[in-house]
Amino acid sequence: MKNIPMVRSNPILMIFISAILLLGIDNQSFAQEYKIKTIVIDAGHGGRDGNTRGLYSAEKDVALKTALRLGKLIEDNLKDVKVVYTRTTDVFIPLYERIGLANTVKADLFISIHCNDMPVYTTRYISGYTRKKGKKVPIYKYRSAKSTSTRGTETFVSGTGRINEQDDAIKRENASIFLEDNYKENYEGFNPDDPESAIILSLMKNTFRTQSLKLAKFVQDEYVKVGRINRGVQEKSLAVLARAGMPAILTEIGFISNPPEEDYMNSEAGQIEITECLLKAIQAYKASVEI
Repeated sequence: MKNIPMVRSNPILMIFISAILLLGIDNQSFAQEYKIKTIVIDAGHGGRDGNTRGLYSAEKDVALKTALRLGKLIEDNLKDVKVVYTRTTDVFIPLYERIGLANTVKADLFISIHCNDMPVYTTRYISGYTRKKGKKVPIYKYRSAKSTSTRGTETFVSGTGRINEQDDAIKRENASIFLEDNYKENYEGFNPDDPESAIILSLMKNTFRTQSLKLAKFVQDEYVKVGRINRGVQEKSLAVLARAGMPAILTEIGFISNPPEEDYMNSEAGQIEITECLLKAIQAYKASVEI
């Protein structure tokens, strides 16, 4: 599936795109007899893009298990909704192909499932002393570690921001771009550092911004109801959501770097609770937009 690169903008193109978006229906609830018919579920990472791990499990495996379970739950409870997966096995799927699939099947929702992680940090400590020229001199060593206490859920929608201003979580989610062949060609246009590209992407995203935020809030509300820590809804510059032609979210279901949360996400009870939260959020969103 080939992604069509964005051409450089010009004033006429900008006016044309603006007019289309302003005249278009920017809220699906206004569409006559609108129904949610197709949901694309994206299990984050996979294949060679799978370095994020907890003590005993990998994010790519937990995400896949959750995605497949959620899809089955949707099929069992929403008989009129078709579920499409971006992957059903441990394979590497480029980010642009994931959202490209959603656009191709004319999905009404795109939900990407991930596990959060904390960055590794390095600390220096004194391991002993030696003497040099009669003076006591400390011997320094370095230790790498990551926080294991951070926990909670957060859900992202597509936003804008300069690449060098992104936080560690977003850099990690976008990092798989560089594992892809011809990534520069595939992501031409996904460059928040270029003002013209950023404007066009912003116009595209604004079409579904309100709906994406609504769905994301429903998701976080359901997590809170079962006692999860709420880290909120955030707008971030995520490659996998950048060209979504529908409401689209990326939800971090917990911190795999936190041992209790890793256990929870891998457990049967945790899987049931997480996927039921997501199903209820989808049902609430569906009820709010369908006529």
